[in-house]
Amino acid sequence: MSAQTVRLMAFDVDGIFTDGTLYYGLDGDSLKAFNILDGLGLKLLQKAGIQTAIITGRQSPMVDRRFSELGVDFVIQGREDKGQALQHLAAQLALEKNDLGYMGDDFPDLTTLDVTGFFASVPNAPAQVQAAAAYVTDHAGGQGAVRELCEFLLVAQGFDPLALYQEDRA
Repeated sequence: MSAQTVRLMAFDVDGIFTDGTLYYGLDGDSLKAFNILDGLGLKLLQKAGIQTAIITGRQSPMVDRRFSELGVDFVIQGREDKGQALQHLAAQLALEKNDLGYMGDDFPDLTTLDVTGFFASVPNAPAQVQAAAAYVTDHAGGQGAVRELCEFLLVAQGFDPLALYQEDRA
């Protein structure tokens, strides 16, 4: 599994961008807290030419809003069959297995293993998920894990994350 060839990096949401906790108000709405560091990580991937995707089993207007703000290329919600969803997206984009990466934290995310060339996870994932991962972040989901993974991908592909950030600011 190689991070060097990833052209599309897809992510789960709950447990990856969040700590996996759902907050419910009296009106029934659930809230999600996103780490700002992760958002910049996605922007850096995009600047390096790596497309981004969200594939999540839940449906949430907060997911639409957050990832629209970040300019994520593809947001796919309500899909428990994440491997099939990613395979369908790859076919639309004419991408091969080695072009695809996925970051997930639980058993439903393992369905992407046959589809991707690179699988990453977080230290708070079940042991079986961590064992399947080519890369397990030091940071937990919701605590900068996505940012860490983004920087790992960028460095593996020969990019300097700080230099990418500074390009538009010089």
